[in-house]
Amino acid sequence: MSAVASPAPAGTVESAPAPAPNKVEVENLNVWFGKNNAVKNATLAVKPNTVLAVIGPSGCGKSTFLRALNRMHDLVPTARVTGKVLVDGQDLYTREVDPVLLRRRVGMVFQRPNPFPTMSVEENVAAGLVLNGIRGDHHELVERSLRKAALWDEVKDRLNHAATSLSGGQQQRLSIARALAIEPEVLLMDEPASALDPIATAKIEELIHELKEHYTIIIVTHSMQQAARVSDQTAFFYMGELVEMGPTEQIFTNPKERRTEDYVTGKFG
Repeated sequence: MSAVASPAPAGTVESAPAPAPNKVEVENLNVWFGKNNAVKNATLAVKPNTVLAVIGPSGCGKSTFLRALNRMHDLVPTARVTGKVLVDGQDLYTREVDPVLLRRRVGMVFQRPNPFPTMSVEENVAAGLVLNGIRGDHHELVERSLRKAALWDEVKDRLNHAATSLSGGQQQRLSIARALAIEPEVLLMDEPASALDPIATAKIEELIHELKEHYTIIIVTHSMQQAARVSDQTAFFYMGELVEMGPTEQIFTNPKERRTEDYVTGKFG
């Protein structure tokens, strides 16, 4: 005879399941280049396996914000960063964090395809592994990364060819495969389709949908249509300030801030 669960005592309220912890948290982030405060007190959080789109007019701090998330500004002598960037609760700006190991956790795809011109397709994908001192036969990991980047079927018979022999769209997916090969947890994408034609752009957007099953993605885009298609959340920056962040549909149809409404309706930009 099966046991029957006792009903909850009258007057009690069943507790709701705890919300998923944030994958990325940014607290009071400021980025300075000399006296220029390019990002001002930005605070936001990103859930695991979601896509955050960062939008705003040119020069508003979008790419500067993105590059702060994996300490790319460490390489700029005039740059200074204050505030916190946390991944799984760990502050990435503490002295204990090795920037090289950090960039394995937080990968980056840049605006223009940047294959290494003297290397083959396979060598390009494996380059990050070699630079990080990961030795051994990389072929299996290269294949897995190319499959994740939806490129394997197009290049499996051309692995020894120069990466520059690929089309622009293929080179960008190769750059994504190279970023995935080091098995990051977070993937940053800085306008990854801005240099591509509409067909290649559609492939990148479809790929983003597939990748978010395994990664948390933050994408900077100048295209509001692209942000609406690929993201779960959207953050609007203006003159270095994070004006508003929320569910993408709400940002585009019912924003809370007048500046956001003016931007998404094309009154400036």
